[in-house]
Amino acid sequence: MDLIQPSETNIAYMVEQIKTKLKVVTAASIKPEHFGIERYEDIRDIYDLIMSKKAFSISEIEALCAELKQLKEPV
Repeated sequence: MDLIQPSETNIAYMVEQIKTKLKVVTAASIKPEHFGIERYEDIRDIYDLIMSKKAFSISEIEALCAELKQLKEPV
């Protein structure tokens, strides 16, 4: 998949891959529609980091989830 161009489709793909790789228990609370296109580069940075590692400690997962929470658009 070409993730160079910011798009809602690419955000959706990256968010789903992040949730899968981190095995997030509260995956329902992290949805692609929570992130606007203006957060594309931030999501891409997190995606690249997560995809580059084989395993994560609990504290790393918590930190990454906290970062995603900060990037979410206000409801």
